[in-house]
Amino acid sequence: RFARVVADWEARGIARSWTDTFSAIDADGIETRKTGPMRWSAPAGLRSLALDLADGLDLESGRTVEHAAPFRVDGRDAGEVVLAMPEPQARRLADGIPVSPQEWEPVIAVALRWEERRWPVDLHGAFINGDPDVAFLADDGDRRGDGAPVLVVHTTGERAARHLDDPDAAIAPVTAAARRLLRIDVEPIAAHAHRWTFARPVRTTGEPFFRSPGLSVCGDAWGESAAVRTAWASGDALGRALAGS
Repeated sequence: RFARVVADWEARGIARSWTDTFSAIDADGIETRKTGPMRWSAPAGLRSLALDLADGLDLESGRTVEHAAPFRVDGRDAGEVVLAMPEPQARRLADGIPVSPQEWEPVIAVALRWEERRWPVDLHGAFINGDPDVAFLADDGDRRGDGAPVLVVHTTGERAARHLDDPDAAIAPVTAAARRLLRIDVEPIAAHAHRWTFARPVRTTGEPFFRSPGLSVCGDAWGESAAVRTAWASGDALGRALAGS
């Protein structure tokens, strides 16, 4: 079912196939190419996919929610409440949800822009092995399809944990690591750091979702492996269960 959803997104330009080839780069900069599953991108961001799925619904976007409880949001009647988010975030909103605590790994994503591309045009993306600062990097212009000379670099969990209170402090070590790994001899002309406190679950639950009367939880930690398809399948399965009850 998710493949049909993605095919529709592709037909309407909301998602685009990106690449089936990533590199693996070791700490000395030695690169090995690996072919695997097709990677996809959402040119307008993942939020655009969620908003597209909600098209036609009575949707209120951009509202801050302070508290959730069974059948209630911020003290108002709300019918069935679904928290589609990492468990630590769900626990901040809802008191005493009967879900086991989940451990998540943080990432700081650093976007680096040059005046022109300083890396091979067929790099696409690379997993970094053995580096204390960088775990993954991608040619973001290649991912988006606009050719912009921008790298997005994901830190290791250890480096991210040191800078969650000050993400900009990760820019210098991440820039140095990216330049060393890709042998770039000039500094970027712009850099931006984004804190991603709950980037990926350390382990998944194996269950499709959590459901209790009036308050349920779903997301990419609910399933066999963390991925966008898992997040969709979790929400789809929970939605079907609620609609059929």
